[in-house]
Amino acid sequence: MQHAENPVDWYAWSDEAFEKARSEQKPVFLSVGYSTCHWCHVMAHESFEDEKVAELMNRTFVNIKVDREERPDIDGVYMQIAQMMTGRGGWPLTIIMTPDKKPFFAGTYIPKTTRYNTIGLLDLIPRIAELWNEDRNNIDEVTKRIENALQDTSAQKGNSDLSENDIMATFTEMSQRFDDKHGGFGNAPKFPSPHNLLLLLRYWKRTGDARALHMVEKTLTEMKKGGIFDQIGYGFHRYSTDSHWLLPHFEKMLYDQASLMTAYTEAYQASKNPFFAKVVREIHEYVTRDLMSPEGAFYSAEDADSEGVEGKFYVWSQYEIKSILTEEESAVFFRYYNVKPEGNFTEEATREKTGLNILHVTSRSGELAESPSPGSKTTKTLLERGRQKLFDVREKRIRPHRDEKVLTDWNGYMISALAKAGAALNDAKMVSTAEHALTFLLQTLLNRKELYHRYAHGEVAYRAFLDDYAYLIMGLLDMYEATFNPMYLEQARELSKDMLRYFWDTKNGGLFFTGSYSEELLTRRKEAYDGAMPSGNSIAMLNLVRLAKLLGDDEFEEHANAIGKAFSNEISQTHSAHSMMLVALDFILGPSFEIVIAGNPESEDTQSMIRALRQRFLPREVTLLRGTEIQAKALTRLAPFTQFHSPLRGRATAHVCVDSSCKLPTNTIEQMLELLGED
Repeated sequence: MQHAENPVDWYAWSDEAFEKARSEQKPVFLSVGYSTCHWCHVMAHESFEDEKVAELMNRTFVNIKVDREERPDIDGVYMQIAQMMTGRGGWPLTIIMTPDKKPFFAGTYIPKTTRYNTIGLLDLIPRIAELWNEDRNNIDEVTKRIENALQDTSAQKGNSDLSENDIMATFTEMSQRFDDKHGGFGNAPKFPSPHNLLLLLRYWKRTGDARALHMVEKTLTEMKKGGIFDQIGYGFHRYSTDSHWLLPHFEKMLYDQASLMTAYTEAYQASKNPFFAKVVREIHEYVTRDLMSPEGAFYSAEDADSEGVEGKFYVWSQYEIKSILTEEESAVFFRYYNVKPEGNFTEEATREKTGLNILHVTSRSGELAESPSPGSKTTKTLLERGRQKLFDVREKRIRPHRDEKVLTDWNGYMISALAKAGAALNDAKMVSTAEHALTFLLQTLLNRKELYHRYAHGEVAYRAFLDDYAYLIMGLLDMYEATFNPMYLEQARELSKDMLRYFWDTKNGGLFFTGSYSEELLTRRKEAYDGAMPSGNSIAMLNLVRLAKLLGDDEFEEHANAIGKAFSNEISQTHSAHSMMLVALDFILGPSFEIVIAGNPESEDTQSMIRALRQRFLPREVTLLRGTEIQAKALTRLAPFTQFHSPLRGRATAHVCVDSSCKLPTNTIEQMLELLGED
């Protein structure tokens, strides 16, 4: 839709486009991007809106535009090829291929004119045309080499079981890369990568190693204080271009809010630090205010740019702030958020001061919030009043573009995060937010047992990919444990069966990204490494072990083990690129706890037992509730092992099993926690 007015004659990925390329004997120019991608916008404005470039493209190619978030199957295959051909990837992704979809050129952003060592489109297109018309044999040779390389990568098979040593090795890798000064891992650019933090929390729980917990707390604290967090309107930007979280790439993605909400929730459970709970609530405020659709689902993202300038919506001059706040508010605000007359960051390209400020907190300025200011008002009161005033002014600015696609996998992730956070913080509003979004997905994107990937402007499109199943199932499991509505547990079971039917690799184990019903591409990918979001295989592995414990069904756990084994060779080479799969492994290795609470859901003793579990960090635990007669009947059908778990002496009772070995039931919270190894 963003490219509809371009002079380039764009086609969607379709039979029509490839048939035209075949009949006209033209190569295909494939451009893959996404709605909030900064460099995609640059290439569009510079080249795709340019009449001269468009005339060349239209004469030489059949041109296809793909939204990578809408068609991650296409993006994944051709991104893999780009990385094989060039050693790097990114968006916009540029692929030039034959009419039978075989690529012979790959690149990312390509400028209009040649700069230094980077060829521009005005020079590249005539060269491609010459090659196509005069040296087709060379092109055939390149496409064959790529096909052979793809076959080699898809034939790889794991052959050993994962063990606790893999978790230990990952901790060692992360510990060596940890930035002790600023938190996070490695140097600039710095990505949040919350799944790494989830594994560190489990390592801490397993070993008691305080450094692992410190790495999590330090990273989450520094990110919240930095410019990567929107100090005025909340929510996290995509990543930091520097090592200390100051200058972000300003786009905001739904999946980052989901993954970070989960990390802050678990950090709160582990540390009991209310600072982390506050961040969770602020993320909830942001996503419900700015990313929620009228139907209750969540849009995909907000752009980095507004008025053609990256970050313009988010930055401030000292003069502007001074004109909005009182003198007393300004004084505190400038010190706390490090606002300078000359600006507090340098422009990334020119390295010059901009006169603008990214609001952020340093350790020294952060201490101000706890100290009283002159007069009767506290610093906290002045800061909050100032923040609200700036927020109100900022709302009148021209906003960044919002990508209003609703994606099943990203929404499933957000539902999971909200359900977990709502349960841990005892916040019914968060659970309700998650439930509304889940209801929309189940009613709109699950059509007669066929799950779909994308909803936009009233249209449902594209049969689901692995990630859609995996993340929706995770959302259902977390929603079950937040509400104890057996419908969610049953839906998770049925979708898991469908997922295994459509995606399972019967030869080598693990799950393909595309279903047996999906369009056939050059290769059928199967991924385990974690990108911006954990891989579908990692989430599926965790879901399957949780389902096995919740339902008492060993077959689900056997599939979970088989996923780990399928990718064991890959994991042994780069442990920290597979942290979410090792989170699932941590659950499988145990000790794991299956807890059935039997009691009246409305009674205080039942609620107190549930709260005692939710407040603690118990990463290898599942909880079921046999409460109402309807719940009990449904559980007996879904999880037959629970049928004899009844209340003792008419009071709420915890039936605790450790690694499928049941202990004596108890009416007391203290004894329940003792059985779990908790204080």
